[in-house]
Amino acid sequence: MTTIAVCFVCLGNICRSPSAEGVMAYQVRRAKLSERIVIDSAGTGDWHIGQPPDERAQRAAKRRGYDLSKLRGRQIASEDFARFDLLIAMDDANAAALTKACPPEYRDKIRLLMEFGARDDSRVVVDPYFGGDEGFERVLDQCEDACEGLLKALRTQLLT
Repeated sequence: MTTIAVCFVCLGNICRSPSAEGVMAYQVRRAKLSERIVIDSAGTGDWHIGQPPDERAQRAAKRRGYDLSKLRGRQIASEDFARFDLLIAMDDANAAALTKACPPEYRDKIRLLMEFGARDDSRVVVDPYFGGDEGFERVLDQCEDACEGLLKALRTQLLT
């Protein structure tokens, strides 16, 4: 049975990428594809290794039925480039950091999350860290939209 492994990547792995992981994991479970689609997240930086997601991200996610409490920050590792089928960056800076660290043969795995969005035409998921609660709600709006599109694309891939 074919499986697909996806890793969402932001700067510190405490706001955007764990939010995307939580949203995608929920959508994958709801679609009964947990056996076929593996979800993880990581950061390009090392500041928050082992820490739970930002409290504001957890609160916003919980209000929508997503539980981020068990997630812990980690930094992208060299073995992740071979391990994951897709490395989904939240913005251009993280995509560039991934590309710089990535062996050439795996660079085609790096994509921006918002490439999969249907309702939101933003290019990137804006970092909410230095803003208020509304930024975390916007991140979830973007993640819900783009993860729906990503799941649709992955379903197509699993059927071929």
